[in-house]
Amino acid sequence: MTKKKLTYKAAVEEIEQIMLKLESENIDIDELSKSVKRAGELITFCKTQLRNTEKEIEHILGEMNNNE
Repeated sequence: MTKKKLTYKAAVEEIEQIMLKLESENIDIDELSKSVKRAGELITFCKTQLRNTEKEIEHILGEMNNNE
């Protein structure tokens, strides 16, 4: 089975689901640790995606300015 590529939107949705679980206070202590770790991984992924998108947009805008 191939692993589906994570998207920014899917990561944000998963973070939101984790937050809802944490806020409900009905989370097992063992699951708490796993959930917090997963949320950290997702947040790091999102930050990377945002930085890469920002760089790509800056590059595109720079090329547009150079062509004027």
